This record gives sequence, C-alpha cells and structure tokens, in this order.
Amino acid sequence: MREGTLEGGRTLTVVDEAAVIARVRSGEPEAYAVLVRAYTQVALRAAVACGAGSDAEDVVQSAFIKAYQSLGRFRDGSSFRPWLLRIVANETRNTVRSAVRMRALAGREAMLLGAAEPLIPDSADPAAAAVAEERRGLLLAALDELGEEQRQVVVHRYLLELDEMETAEALGWPRGTVKSRLNRALKKLGRLLPDGPEGGDEHG
Repeated sequence: MREGTLEGGRTLTVVDEAAVIARVRSGEPEAYAVLVRAYTQVALRAAVACGAGSDAEDVVQSAFIKAYQSLGRFRDGSSFRPWLLRIVANETRNTVRSAVRMRALAGREAMLLGAAEPLIPDSADPAAAAVAEERRGLLLAALDELGEEQRQVVVHRYLLELDEMETAEALGWPRGTVKSRLNRALKKLGRLLPDGPEGGDEHG
C-alpha cells in the first residue's frame, strides 16, 4: 500500500506504523520521530491545500503535537496518514477561521501543484513547456471556481493521491459523500476546462 517513505527509500507500512505507535505508547517518545519524518511532506502539502498559506509549517507542527497527544485514541489497525491529515485539516481551519479568507487561492494551488507535478526538464521543447504552464493555469482557475468542499475532495483525492477511503478519513466525511462530491466536482471541472468532456466525467 502507499504510505510514507523512510530514510533509504524504504516504505513505511501499516505494520511498521503499528510497531512505532506501540513503542511510543510503551514509553519511547523518541520513536515518534519516525512518523514525523515519514509524513511531514504530505502534511505540508495538505496544509497548503487547505489554505494554511505561510502558516503551513506551524499548522503541521501543531498537528503532529496533537496527533502525538491523541495516540491513545488512535484505532489499532488504522492507517496513520489519513488520520494525521484529518488533524492537519482541522488545525488549518482553526488557524484561518478568525482571519480574512486568503485572496491568493491560485497561488496556494500553484504551490501544491508545483510539489505534486514533475518538473519539466531543461531540455524540453519550450513550446511544450508553455503549453504545460498554460494548462496548469487553466486548472488553477477552474479549481478556484469550485466550492470549498468540492475543491477539497479533488485536492485530497488527486493532488495528495489519497484513495477513496483515505480521503473520507482525512476529510471526516462518509465514503458516499466523498463519491457524490467528487462526482459533482469532476463534472464542474469538465465544463470549466476548455478541453474537458461535455458534462464532466462520470466517476462514481
């Protein structure tokens, strides 16, 4: 399964997570650093996607602290990543709730997409690079037209590459809600993007 990556490229599996969490619970708090190293990058991307902006690092630090304090309530056998990302999303909402809604939405999405998409090689055709940049701009503008819930489900499902169940856990929604909101979001994106299919994609 897809999880965080440890030093040396080794993938952190659910079994590894369970062992690490068990060590922390048994009195080895330093073991928690394994989870922090494995999931910091995806947590930062999630914070940016949820609107943390320049506060993303502070949000992630706070989320890791709260996750550590809540390990006693973590359900054995569950995946740590979506559980953590739900805490990140909650922390982001708490951070920005009292502030004026950020106007640089496209800039936040550009940061996210820049981390999620491969860089165009220096040797690439300049015309192709220009087309890719134009398509990115169109996608950012289209995402800006979605409602908050639709934007969040697209970001988590595709840009953060969570599967359907992980998206449901991260957003705190029933799985059926993820399906219906994603379906509506994809339909709207299909209408907004110039080369999108008429009426959107019928994903269920």
